[in-house]
Amino acid sequence: MIVTVASGKGGTGKTTIATNLALVSPGAQYLDCDVEEPNGHLFLRPEISETREVTLPIPRIDEKLCNGCGLCAEACEFNALARVGKKIMSFPDLCHGCGACLFVCPEKAISEEQKVIGRLEIGRAHGAGGAGEFDFAHGISRIGNPLTPPIIKEVKKLARKENFVVVDAPPGTSCPMVQTLIGSDFCLFVTEPTPFGLNDLELAVGVARQLEIPCGIVINRSDSGDQRIRDYCARENIPMLLEIPFDRDLAFAYSKGEAISQTSLEYTRKFADLHDRIVREITP
Repeated sequence: MIVTVASGKGGTGKTTIATNLALVSPGAQYLDCDVEEPNGHLFLRPEISETREVTLPIPRIDEKLCNGCGLCAEACEFNALARVGKKIMSFPDLCHGCGACLFVCPEKAISEEQKVIGRLEIGRAHGAGGAGEFDFAHGISRIGNPLTPPIIKEVKKLARKENFVVVDAPPGTSCPMVQTLIGSDFCLFVTEPTPFGLNDLELAVGVARQLEIPCGIVINRSDSGDQRIRDYCARENIPMLLEIPFDRDLAFAYSKGEAISQTSLEYTRKFADLHDRIVREITP
């Protein structure tokens, strides 16, 4: 089963929940799809055994064959090609690699070349509480690359549904988060009991419902703020799976790059219980 851990905004503790959940789950696999800023590795400390480049096919125009008809520019939905006079100009940073230009060119003047946009790092990490080793992978976007969904797709291809796959999503509700959420069996939203937390949670839940993916909630720093998150979940019939109050020990472990489930038996049990509750939510 694939469980995506997401949040409507940054700073809610999403990666803290995702990494600790992976650490205590038997047969886990952790995939970090927050490819612009992956940081799960800081807590899981995996041994990386393989690195792969992620590329995107972009058009290369043979000016000797091109007659400047402009059909390629008309077909491009992303304005990555433009006709200026009889010349076709290419803007690789706007290209999504769809191949439409290649398909419509009557002169066969367009070929594709591979542009490196990021990389995958694959390895193994050690679990907590006797959970054993588990598979780890994350994507890393190349600096200056504006297009992250292709990297996210490559990370997700590594998922094995027979495992308990924990996918760490990018924050927010934009295209990278949606791409990460597609194909999940369950979405675990991490939020905080503040007006901003509620507003962004409502947006994120809306995305999950559009994709028909069941979801549950973890409230981090649950002893601060107000009751509005709880009232919203009760009103919308969304299960509250875990509440974590502000805890100095958890914050101290985080500041040292340690996962709390590896240093505290209490939190090992809490996250093991979270795993069991998610399985019960998914299993008919």
